[in-house]
Parts: sequence; C-alpha cells; structure tokens
Amino acid sequence: MKKLLLIATGGTIASKYTEKGLSPQISSEELLSYVPSARDFCRIDTVQPFNLDSTNVCQEQWLLLASLIERKYEYYDGFVICHGTDTMAYTAAALSYLIQNNYKPVVVTGAQKPIDLAVTDARTNLLDSLRFAAHDKAHGVNIVFGGNVIAGTRAKKEFTKSYNAFSSINYPVIASIQESRIVFYIDDKYQITRPLTFYHQLDPRVFLYKLVPGSSGRLLEAIADSFDAVIIESFGVGGLPDYGDDSFYEALRNCLRAGKLIIMATQVTHEGSDMSIYQVGKSMKHEFHLPESYDMTLEAVVAKTMWALGQTKDPEKFRALFYRTINHDLLFYPEDVSSPLILCNKD
Repeated sequence: MKKLLLIATGGTIASKYTEKGLSPQISSEELLSYVPSARDFCRIDTVQPFNLDSTNVCQEQWLLLASLIERKYEYYDGFVICHGTDTMAYTAAALSYLIQNNYKPVVVTGAQKPIDLAVTDARTNLLDSLRFAAHDKAHGVNIVFGGNVIAGTRAKKEFTKSYNAFSSINYPVIASIQESRIVFYIDDKYQITRPLTFYHQLDPRVFLYKLVPGSSGRLLEAIADSFDAVIIESFGVGGLPDYGDDSFYEALRNCLRAGKLIIMATQVTHEGSDMSIYQVGKSMKHEFHLPESYDMTLEAVVAKTMWALGQTKDPEKFRALFYRTINHDLLFYPEDVSSPLILCNKD
C-alpha cells in the first residue's frame, strides 16, 4: 500500500464562509476526514505549511513547497497538494521546473466549492488525486481536477465557477479518472533517464506585459527598468506594432543593451506563437533574436522564465534552458525561420 503525504495550503477546498467572504479555515486532517475511503488504498500523513487563498501564493510559497517535498521525498511514494484554483496553474508549472525528472507523483488539486458543503466537487477531486498519486504509473507534477490529469505545465483555468475549471492547453490530458478507474493516455514514467533534481532559485523580477491596440514601446522601457525580464503578450501568432514612431524598435534595442530579457508570447490560448509568419514579427525576431513561447502556456512561460533566470543571467544559457522540454511544456520550435520544425531537447 502506497504511503502519501497530503500537503494542505488553503484555497477554496479548505474554506468556510465568514462575514468577509470565503477564507481558508479547514485543516489538513479535517480535509482528509471527508474522504475516509482513501484509507482503503493508501496510507496518508498530513502537513500544513501555510493556509492561504491562492491569490496570495507566489514564489515564496513555490520554493517552500519544493523544499518540503525534497525533505520528505525519501519517506513517501507520492504527494498531494491541496491548493486554491486561482493560481494553481502557476504553482503546478513552477513545481514542474523546481522538481525535475521526478519518478514519484506530485499532484496539485483543489475545488470550486468548499469540502464541507453538501454539494461540492472537493471530495471527488481530493479522492481522485489520492487515487492517482497511489497508482504505479503516476509520476511528475500534474493537476488532477474534474476527472482529468493535466501536466503541470499545460493547465489553464478557463472557468471561474464551473467544476470543469481546468483545460490542458496544446497537449492531451495525461489520464482520466472515472470513479476508481484510471485510464492513462500518456504513459512515459519509464522514459525518465536523467537524475531527480531539485532547484532552489527563482528570479521573481519577471513582468507579463499585455499589449492592447495603441500600446507604446515607451511603456515597455519603463517596465523593463524594474525587472530582469519582460514577457510581451502579443496579438495572434506574435509581433509588435509599428505606429510610425519606431517606439518598440527603440525600446527593444535599449532594453537589450541594458541587459534585460524580452520574451514574446501570445494572448491566444491555443496553437501558440510563431513570429516568423508576419512581417510585424519576423523582422523584430531576426534583428533582436527574441525567444518566444511557441506552444507553451503563459503560466508555464512565466514560471519557466523565473526558474531559468534563477539559474543563469547569460542570454544564450537562458535560451538553452528556456527551449528545453520539461514536463511536456514545449513540443517543438523552429530553430530559425528557414529550418523545419524540430523536436526540442528532452529533459
């Protein structure tokens, strides 16, 4: 029987109604008491490193969770983290970069309704997560929610209230859970060849800048002055506007001269970026050698940039880390616009 560690961190799943609105109140042991049947297929210990609405979870908590799992790793067969849904995709992505080549499962779950309500998704999600974490094929960082198992770098919250809140973006779900049955669509546990690695550094000085029509490059310069990297959430497959004043051209040149990293992404959820298609992207990408997100989610791009910058500030070394496929985050990218799409280096 597998031995699991349930890590409670707050979120809606652990919340109760107060005069000021929902807030985390339910302890890790109390959460476990709502799924007594889990004891039939695994042994479970609990721990509660913090108790926060996930709106308040950031890099400090990501590092704390990774460190906790590192300390407890040899004592457990898997880990289940109960977490709020609002920043769950960011946390799952961050843990995917902080804990790499993981032969054991780290499952992140939560709920749209508190676990103590009569009608809630919380008990199903928690039981599914424990069941998945106890499965022999489970490994790596995944979100379990609404009956789906989603790679930690591929999840996005697309509904604010519905139980099927999370989707897997540009990648199939890892598995589906139907009561006690787990159907795997991707089974690659035994393809892990590199050693387990825990990382302990993140650079939080990363900004996500969403373009709107009429945006100015001068704003990019002002933002970049306070950050080590700016991810530009551009239109369509990617590009930067030219309103006749060359403001973005000048901004990019000045930012890069100042040692700032500029990374291109897209506002469009599905299918990813490719700046080589249109003139508004191709010329900028070629002249400034800009890295871009391709099929990665924005949550993964943010977390991966923080992780990669935590390891190196050298632009080319950063680029090598950024384009390394980690936990299914990046399928392929064109090495240059004249070459065909090629598979990335796998972790």
